[in-house]
Amino acid sequence: MELDFLTPVSNDIIGFVDQLSSQHLGSKVAMHTDKDFPDLDRIRVAIVGVLENRGNPDRFEDADLTAIRKEFYSLFPGNWEGSIADLGDIQSGNSLHDTYFAVQAVIANLIKRRIIPVIIGGTQDLTYPLYRAYDHLEQMVNLVSIDNKFDFGKHDSPVSADSYLTKILMDEPTNLFNYSNIGYQTYYNSQEEIDLIEKLFFEAYRLGEVSANIAIAEPVFRDADVVSLDLTSVKSCDSGNFVTFTPNGFNGKEICSLARYAGISDKVSLFGIFNHNNSKQESVLVAQILWYFIEGFHYRSNEYPFGSKEHYLKYTVPTEDEFLVFYKSNKTDRWWIEIPFVSTGNNKLKRNTLLPCSYKDYEEACHQELPARWWKAQRKNIL
Repeated sequence: MELDFLTPVSNDIIGFVDQLSSQHLGSKVAMHTDKDFPDLDRIRVAIVGVLENRGNPDRFEDADLTAIRKEFYSLFPGNWEGSIADLGDIQSGNSLHDTYFAVQAVIANLIKRRIIPVIIGGTQDLTYPLYRAYDHLEQMVNLVSIDNKFDFGKHDSPVSADSYLTKILMDEPTNLFNYSNIGYQTYYNSQEEIDLIEKLFFEAYRLGEVSANIAIAEPVFRDADVVSLDLTSVKSCDSGNFVTFTPNGFNGKEICSLARYAGISDKVSLFGIFNHNNSKQESVLVAQILWYFIEGFHYRSNEYPFGSKEHYLKYTVPTEDEFLVFYKSNKTDRWWIEIPFVSTGNNKLKRNTLLPCSYKDYEEACHQELPARWWKAQRKNIL
């Protein structure tokens, strides 16, 4: 019943795909048409459009994803084995909350089937119903946002693309364990907001910090459940977005690298792209972001916690107060650090768990510096 909210891919797109060669990506994707719905038992990645822009009061038209689909299906796939489906669109409802209800229902259904939804949206407030789709799983959720702003707002204000994070933090049930921002720009965020991120033991990485070393973002995505990408985090000269002009931001190569990190993460189960300005120019970039996420997905290594610890080297680092335990994968050379279980009434983890980290974190620990990600996770664990 939840999937009844999905409307078929337009005949314009179907006709366009029919004109492509059998080698193009469009010929490899199962389409939701007027006559047929894909067999979801065979699908691993599902593309869903959400034609809702009312989360931004300055936007009056519905999202138009036609140009994105045409650009995406004109690309050639990599050496991919997993099945991909385009399930069509969720139309904007009579009210914004009607759209939220439909989005939450559809995405919860797909996650339950172990299908990874890739959402092409209107405004970024749609991240809220995506987060709420995890309610039935009864798990803590880690959210990563690629954005130049934190999107806080007043609690009593209507939810919008600029304030959805406040609603996530305040509404019950509170399933958010960690929030990480990739690429914030200080002049777009008040000092109060920056201080609040620190107070809540969340993570935030400035644009310049990530651009200087894009690899620092990889462990953050490795621990994410939901990734929400705001297209205004890309500078306009690379995105083609001159409706919302952004002189600084990620370039095209960097944003595609971040999308690939999200795709290759074994834990990411939902990826969303938001605030598309309906332009053909920006559609080219969105298509390539989609391509890199799916490329990353097809190269997932299924490492810990799915694998056996026999395939990891264990490093124990003595510090002044305790021993830090690191694991390094023999397969990918990626690193994890152990967060020990703390027996308190409010403990959220309930067991020892592994937090993705980098080799730099291991080096710092060897010099008696506690890794910042470990310390923040530890504080959230015991409070």
